[in-house]
Amino acid sequence: MNRRDFWKLVFVTSLISTGLVLFFLRWPSPPATKAVFEQSDARSFDTAVSDEEKVNIRIYETLGPGVVNVISTTVDYNFFLEAIPREGVGSGFFLDSNGHIATNYHVIQEAQRLEVTIYGQTQGIKASVVGVDPTNDIAVLKIDCPKEGCRPLKLGSSKDLKVGQKVLAIGNPFGLERTLTTGIISSLGRTIESRRGVIDEVIQTDAAINPGNSGGPLLNTRGEVIGINTAILSRSGDYAGIGFAVPVDTLARIVPDLLEHGKVLRPYWGAQGRPLDERLANALRKEQLMEVPVDEGFLVEVVRPGGTADQAGILGGSERVFWNYRPLIVGGDIITEIGGKGVSTLNDIENILEDKRPGNQIHITFYRNGKKVSKDIELVGRDTGGRRLRF
Repeated sequence: MNRRDFWKLVFVTSLISTGLVLFFLRWPSPPATKAVFEQSDARSFDTAVSDEEKVNIRIYETLGPGVVNVISTTVDYNFFLEAIPREGVGSGFFLDSNGHIATNYHVIQEAQRLEVTIYGQTQGIKASVVGVDPTNDIAVLKIDCPKEGCRPLKLGSSKDLKVGQKVLAIGNPFGLERTLTTGIISSLGRTIESRRGVIDEVIQTDAAINPGNSGGPLLNTRGEVIGINTAILSRSGDYAGIGFAVPVDTLARIVPDLLEHGKVLRPYWGAQGRPLDERLANALRKEQLMEVPVDEGFLVEVVRPGGTADQAGILGGSERVFWNYRPLIVGGDIITEIGGKGVSTLNDIENILEDKRPGNQIHITFYRNGKKVSKDIELVGRDTGGRRLRF
């Protein structure tokens, strides 16, 4: 292609391109699509707060200031025996206007320093321990109330609670102060293990309880405390829909002792033994080791001097044998009832005595040498000096 033909080609291509551009510029554009959204009539929604929500709001605003954040500091030691402070958080609530606070024992256990943060303040207030009851996982603390005062919560009753009843929990999960959760009572009369024993009549709830809620109040819709949130059932350690609260009747029963004595004055049973069931009873009869007129009860093996069993004249066993590859002391009394309730384990006996006090009278039924004995006995306190065992 010579130079003249090249320029002709360029000229023709330019004309075609210019024509196409002018053509599309003059082509009418399609009309713009307008998006049409159906607008909801805001007036069709009821924006008023429901009666149930009003109850939640009233309880939170009224009783929230009575709930406190408990910060406990413990000291661990590393490989080089260097002290390492560690902080834990929990909840609590005021019992009175004098600064007494109820919380869980495990929240303050082994704490070297305790501080309480109250409503409207960011600075912690030093707290002291007034009394503890590890068996029921309850502790009472004391602070000097600020000039704004301490706002106690009203204690209700856990006696007439019903499954399905609505409950509210206020606490400090993960350190988030005064968090409100709601739920229902899922079950009643549960038994859970504490660090020093067994807690009876525990309330089960599905109100969310997480680490940091321990020690906070479980409330009814009247704003009364019906329990102290204490534990959850979870494989991961986080809330899984099952929480437990110590009933408020337990708290009300032991608080006077904690305030006055720093501990709960309980009767000291002072006897050890073995549950008697049909299998063991038949074995004892077959070997003619002792007279066993019943198939169920508590077989007393050892009685400690100074305890209630000793004062009541209960006798332990006199002959050591082996049964089911375990040592067994036979020949002692077989207790079947205490306070009108059947017993077969030491836990049964301790649970019956839990709400009694030294000096109270209680009826006991037992069998000795095949003969039934029933009488009233007086409960006595612990004798810390008694260390010898009586067989």
